Amino acid sequence: MNKLIRKTWFAALILMVGFFSISGQTPRKNIDRVMVMPFENTSNKAEFNWVGESIADSLTSLLNVPSLNVITNEERKLVQRRLNMPLTVLPSLATSIKLAREGKATLLVAGSYQILPETQNVAASITIKARVIRVNEGTFLAETLPNGRLEIREINLRDALGNLQTIQGQLAYQILLQHDNKSLSVSRNELIDSANKVPSKAFEAYIKGLLTPSSDQDTRANYFKNAMLIYEEERKGKLFADAALELGHLYLSKNQNQNAIAYFSRIPNDNPHYAEAAFYTGLIQWRQKRYDQALAVLRPLADDLKLISVYNTLGAIAIQASLSQKKDAVKAEALLVEGIGYLEKAAESTDKEPNVFFNQGFALFLRKEYKQAAEKLRPVLAGNPRDGEAYFLLAKTLRKLGDEASADFDNQARRFLTENNRYASLENSWNKEEFDGIKVRLSQPTRREFVSVVLTKNRNDAAISTPVSETAALIKKAQAEFEAGRNESSMTILRRLLVSEPMNAEIYLLLGKIHLRRGDLDQATDSLKTAYFWNSRLVEAHILLGRIFIQKKDCLQAQNYSRSALEIVPESEDALALERQVERCSK
Repeated sequence: MNKLIRKTWFAALILMVGFFSISGQTPRKNIDRVMVMPFENTSNKAEFNWVGESIADSLTSLLNVPSLNVITNEERKLVQRRLNMPLTVLPSLATSIKLAREGKATLLVAGSYQILPETQNVAASITIKARVIRVNEGTFLAETLPNGRLEIREINLRDALGNLQTIQGQLAYQILLQHDNKSLSVSRNELIDSANKVPSKAFEAYIKGLLTPSSDQDTRANYFKNAMLIYEEERKGKLFADAALELGHLYLSKNQNQNAIAYFSRIPNDNPHYAEAAFYTGLIQWRQKRYDQALAVLRPLADDLKLISVYNTLGAIAIQASLSQKKDAVKAEALLVEGIGYLEKAAESTDKEPNVFFNQGFALFLRKEYKQAAEKLRPVLAGNPRDGEAYFLLAKTLRKLGDEASADFDNQARRFLTENNRYASLENSWNKEEFDGIKVRLSQPTRREFVSVVLTKNRNDAAISTPVSETAALIKKAQAEFEAGRNESSMTILRRLLVSEPMNAEIYLLLGKIHLRRGDLDQATDSLKTAYFWNSRLVEAHILLGRIFIQKKDCLQAQNYSRSALEIVPESEDALALERQVERCSK
């Protein structure tokens, strides 16, 4: 009897195990969680950076099928913020995998694209390459061929740029084909139809507008207006926001402010382009000295965008608004306090933005907080020893503190403010206690920043306000030790970090800088090349490698790194300086 009970119990146990094994396998087989990263623009044409976000946005929508759980772009950006990853910089593959793991994704879609310009007989074209990565295994997704063999295949598509929407539909189909093989729940044509969100003729006119040189602004404007008209007719009066945004920028570049506002203001606040349109509307109001209107437009954007340049802009405008309130001391003080608050938020996110520190110094001077003002102004001069206005403002600040060094700074101000008799003009207004002769300093966000940082409504702010990760904190500490000249201490921290973060480009960059300071060019080269391997867009690694090869008299290698640095950040002063060094090297 006992033997029979044991057999019955054992059989039941096997059935239970079998049941739970089968039920446990079902989600693994059918429900993958996928994250789509913006694709990388490899064509060195910054005006087409928007395509990478367009692909991510389209795929996020098209891959939303029963067999996949798709992480939205907004959710992905929240995870990036939680990990303190800048939204405006495309992460390396290793960092993207780390991001996907943090977002609990099992699949990662990543890729690149290249734009080939229009020629006399051939329309502009785009080539897109994509791969699907199994996040936990770190392997590429394999496709089952008709003969049953598994093959890892890169998705490679090419077509006219005007057919971008169709290509995105084809790309989604290829990804689903690799994932689901023969059990696709949607057809290729259904995906292509879904991808064509914009009427084909409207999209064609929009693309032609983007491809028209900015020197031919009338033709460019006509294409965008036609795109809006066609869209409106086919979508029963709805707005083609992409074309409206381009028209707003076109008229802004021509200083036709009212026309610019007319197009910017048409973009509704639930559209991804709203943040960018609202920012430039506020900027136009500021230029016209309508400070209250400018602040009213910009205030709601600050904490949603969390961009240093937006906080700095709000702080600077609040300072000017305060100075304009000559008859209302209470309102002037409130605006000044508000401005200082925005500037503090900007300063919390950077230690390398002189415009923020200058504006802070000016605002603190106006509040008669002279000691703090001097502390903010000194780094401005450290970064630019020829900044006449910073010398002038620091001289006045030190005079208020009774510091004898004020005379030396005043002499430097006289030296660098000779153009248009600038020193005398400032001195005259200062003696009358009219401080608006000092110009606040603004740096506009790049359009890439707005493309990357979409205004997200109704999000859980608590999800963003997580503390800095331990890795980021330790890298920051190692950087501080390096800057203080304590190389060994910095090296100890970095070596400890490498145990848990062997693919972190910033660690290798800092190691390279330490080796370079010690004069060990070979070890510096190895570390910097490793940093470059894990993040090919780390411009500082390119610049430092270029300088090393100049020291080694290898002008050709130096030239290669100079070119690659300029491709990443064309306006970088360090990259331009390297280019000049390379020119001298090759002579």
